[in-house]
Amino acid sequence: MSNMYLPGDPPISLTLRRSRRARRISLRISQLDGRVTLTLPDRVPEREAMAFACEKEAWIRKHLAARGTDVIVGLGAMVPVGGRLHEVVAGSGRKVSFEVGRVAVPGAPERVGPRLAGDLKTLARARLSESSDHYAAKLGKSYTAMTLRDTRSRWGSCTSQGRLMYSWRLILAPPEVLDYVVAHEVAHLAQMNHAPVFWREVERIYGDYKEPRSWLRKKGGDLHRYRFDRSEASALDLG
Repeated sequence: MSNMYLPGDPPISLTLRRSRRARRISLRISQLDGRVTLTLPDRVPEREAMAFACEKEAWIRKHLAARGTDVIVGLGAMVPVGGRLHEVVAGSGRKVSFEVGRVAVPGAPERVGPRLAGDLKTLARARLSESSDHYAAKLGKSYTAMTLRDTRSRWGSCTSQGRLMYSWRLILAPPEVLDYVVAHEVAHLAQMNHAPVFWREVERIYGDYKEPRSWLRKKGGDLHRYRFDRSEASALDLG
């Protein structure tokens, strides 16, 4: 892969990826991190890829604008917790404190993002474990392990060995959305597919899942806009 920049205000970072299978130049914008990727056949020169990107500049900027900008988490930032926005403020003592509409984070200002992320992961583990136990009991099955990751392509997964995995960022979403994802993955303990019988299991243990499923499709990508580590944000900006 290589990086180029589309000039303008602001300039747009482009990631160029060559593929032997590609027959033409293609363009993709990630709704998760805003990354703009140009895929081109092996023998196509980079200048053609840049010309293609210039032709599509208006389209690229329109979609990036619709996605919204990334939020660098620090003092004064607004961060969702359980689906409700909280203002990040300076805290005292040793512990992160959650209040109505505010989250107080102690320590040096430059460490606020990572410190809050660590606390949110702890909160996510407790909440996701509780929900997993609840829905596994309703299903009549048990799982073998649960892990958290910062996944980009999925909110959760379940292996044939009964291992559950969730994105810790689900703690930022409304509670009913987190519970739906858990019920979805737990249902795979009984049905390792997405056949109609699987969805009947989800509905049996969770209830009507249409609204939280729709929320994830429409707004789930926004949860990845929150950057808790400035070095991570810088790397993403450079593509």
